[in-house]
Amino acid sequence: MTSTEPRITLNPLRHRVQVTIGDTLLADTTRALELRERGYPPRFYVPRKDVRMDWLTCSHTVTHCPFKGDAAYYSFGEQADVAWSYERPMEGMETIAEYLAFDDDKAFVTGDR
Repeated sequence: MTSTEPRITLNPLRHRVQVTIGDTLLADTTRALELRERGYPPRFYVPRKDVRMDWLTCSHTVTHCPFKGDAAYYSFGEQADVAWSYERPMEGMETIAEYLAFDDDKAFVTGDR
């Protein structure tokens, strides 16, 4: 990405994305978004409707991104902060409001291309 391109781009994916932790399939979708932010690796955002939200619990962690807003975090069992969501994203990022991203160090995120 060059500096003339937008800082953040969102692209709908046409392939299947799955998220697992251990043997547990937490998400399975063909409606994910790929978020690319300058200076960071690409990240898949999965629609909340395609995530087993009943297996996740809200954690106390909140972070702030000056470009996306405040992120709320979710835990899976004893594993803290496996996913995050911008529940009220900043103007221009409203598309990700009903999506979750998963920490690649805590969850296995795969996508068939």
